[in-house]
Amino acid sequence: MGAGAQLTVTDKRRAMRHPVDYKVIAEHRSLGDVHLHIVNISAQGFMATPDRELGKGERIDVRLPIIGRIEAYLIWTRDERSGFQFERLVRLDEFVKLIDEMQPNPRLRRSR
Repeated sequence: MGAGAQLTVTDKRRAMRHPVDYKVIAEHRSLGDVHLHIVNISAQGFMATPDRELGKGERIDVRLPIIGRIEAYLIWTRDERSGFQFERLVRLDEFVKLIDEMQPNPRLRRSR
């Protein structure tokens, strides 16, 4: 059996992403605190620039507004950007509130 994340959430990288400018400190099991700058988010995951290099399949715990603590797995990296997938789906009603909290400028929000 191969190493890496065994995700129950289907891969939906084409999901609608919402631009955000949100900084958060995530927790990594062995590295400790990892500072992330989240630049876009969907109900399935987010793209961020971490302050240190992480390996594909590594997991972090992130505390986000509205949904609270959620685990995310590193799916891809390119240059300084990294794509994370949530270990569970975020309910639509919570996701709408999350976007409102993370991106307070209504002009930058995508239409729903």
